[in-house]
Amino acid sequence: MLRPRRRGREGMELMKNNYQEEKCQTQIDALYECCNLFYQRNGDEASTVSCPKASLLSLKMKQRSGAEASK
Repeated sequence: MLRPRRRGREGMELMKNNYQEEKCQTQIDALYECCNLFYQRNGDEASTVSCPKASLLSLKMKQRSGAEASK
């Protein structure tokens, strides 16, 4: 019998499959830039399943730029 996956296991599945975020940095940055443009055009209250909420996106972009500056 198959059981539906519970939330939170995705991280375990990614690690089991040898996910390495550093290999995806360019794609993640491109996604965040695209999301940022989406919010600039549609406002911070807009929503899409592809992007984090505007406030979280802003935080993530600041964190990533800070991490990039410290390299």
